[in-house]
Amino acid sequence: MQPSLELIDVRKAYGDFVAVGGVSMVVPPGTIFGLLGPNGAGKTTTIRMILDIIAPDSGEVRLFGRPRRPEDLERIGYLPEERGLYRKMTVVEHLAFLGELHGLGPKDATARAERWLERLELADRAKAKVEELSKGMQQKIQLAGTVLHEPEVVILDEPFSGLDPINQGLFKDVLAEFKAEGRTILFSTHVMEQAEKLCDHICLISRGRAILEGELAEIKRRLGGNSYRVVADGDPAAWARIGEVPGVEAVVPGEGEARILLAPEAEGPAVLRELTGLLAVREFRSREPDLEEIFIKAVRDAA
Repeated sequence: MQPSLELIDVRKAYGDFVAVGGVSMVVPPGTIFGLLGPNGAGKTTTIRMILDIIAPDSGEVRLFGRPRRPEDLERIGYLPEERGLYRKMTVVEHLAFLGELHGLGPKDATARAERWLERLELADRAKAKVEELSKGMQQKIQLAGTVLHEPEVVILDEPFSGLDPINQGLFKDVLAEFKAEGRTILFSTHVMEQAEKLCDHICLISRGRAILEGELAEIKRRLGGNSYRVVADGDPAAWARIGEVPGVEAVVPGEGEARILLAPEAEGPAVLRELTGLLAVREFRSREPDLEEIFIKAVRDAA
């Protein structure tokens, strides 16, 4: 089956500043794909090149198994990080207008707007002006406008920004519904916990370069033998030195515990002996690495 989206060594620079220095990735159809990285890593620039908002300096963007064509963009819904709403319009008028811009007839656009307002628990605000809504409600309006034309691919740039936990859960439910319908979702985030719970595949970007890409479960299997949970007693100065232990490549600290990722050649018993010289270790157990550990190691290796 052809990928919904493929990037081949896409690059973009502004003068001497390299915003994206080489990103390649394959987004399979019907999956939730996470474009991950810290703020300023190049995620938004990459998305804008996918959508032909800006042109790459080199490389290729392929949609639906072929070089991107202008008409392919009609099959995509895009929620940008920078929000844009017609604040003086009523909510239902705003959404119906967006639907008409995507080629829907007035009656169809209004009907779809009303259905989405019901789904996003905003039916009672249909006649309110957009400017009267809270930031979280406006974010839900943005999502409805993004998917009103029933796109095959949904691209969301930091979609959870500004949402409370309840509305974050609502957004996640909607994304799961899209996946069940066979749609492809690409979303960017710097919050690893969100990506870990949602994504089938990831591409991790750091300083404009793709440093890790593939199926999340396979990446975890590949790194799984070298991740450990440490529970111990010790003062803060001793805990701070865990990262200096030979063989330890990444540390995610907690309260009285830490998650550590070891180098491929490191041996657990040898690392444990070093740790007992720093802390009173009560537990040292192999575990599946989480995405935050993988992120820290990948960024460090790429530095």
